[in-house]
Amino acid sequence: MDLNSDLGEGFGIWQLGDDTALLGVISSANVACGFHAGDPSTMRRVCEEAARNGVRIGAQVSYRDLAGFGRRFIDADPVELADEVLYQIGALDACARAAGTEVVYVKPHGALYNATVHHVAQAQAVVNGVRAFKDLPILGLPGSQLLEKAEAAGLRGVQEAFADRGYTPEGTLVPRSRPGALLTDSAAVVERARRLLDGEIVAVDGTVLKTQAESLCVHGDTPGAVAHARAVREALGDVTPFA
Repeated sequence: MDLNSDLGEGFGIWQLGDDTALLGVISSANVACGFHAGDPSTMRRVCEEAARNGVRIGAQVSYRDLAGFGRRFIDADPVELADEVLYQIGALDACARAAGTEVVYVKPHGALYNATVHHVAQAQAVVNGVRAFKDLPILGLPGSQLLEKAEAAGLRGVQEAFADRGYTPEGTLVPRSRPGALLTDSAAVVERARRLLDGEIVAVDGTVLKTQAESLCVHGDTPGAVAHARAVREALGDVTPFA
C-alpha cells in the first residue's frame, strides 16, 4: 500500500504541518503548488527534502483560493481550470527538477477533489490539464468522474482512501463542517488502515464499504498527523508506491 500526505502547505511566514517528519514516513508527497497553499521557496524546499528521502512527488493542484485554503467550490470555466492545472504542475515540476527529481503523479486538493467526484466538466478539465503536461497518473476517489475520465483518456487512475477522514454510506467524504469528518485518534486511524488491507472502509453509520484503494492518505494538517502516519506505517509494515 502506498502512503501519501499533503505537504508544502505553508505560505510565506506561515507554516502548517511537519513536512520534514512526514517525509521520513510516507512514500508519496502531494505538494501544494501555490494556488491553495505553498510558495516557490516552500515548493523547492519540500522537493529537495523529498528527493533526499526517496519520496515520490505529486502535484496537488487546486482552485485558485489561497484565502479559503482551496476548500471552497469555484464554478471555474473548464478551459481556464485545465490551464491552471497545467500551470501548477509545471511550476512544481521545475522545483522538482532543480532537486534532481520530477513530478510523477497528480492529485486534486480539497474542494476540487470533492467536486470532481460528480462534476463531469471539472473532472474532464483536470484530466485535460494533466494530459497537456504529460500522461501522469491521477489520484482520486473510487467511483469518481475524475478516475473515469482519466482512464477514458488513457491515464492511470489510482484509487485513494483516507486514513483520517470520515466516509458517508455512499463512499464519499463527510464534509468537514459535519460531525465525524475527521478521525483524530491514532487507534482509529490505524484501524482504518488495517481494514483497508482487507479491502474495507467503515462509514460513519457503520456501513462496510468495499474498496480496492492503492494509496492511503494521512493529511499533513490533521491534529497529530505525524503520530498517525508513524502508527499507520508501523501497522502496514512496509509501504510500496503505486505502480
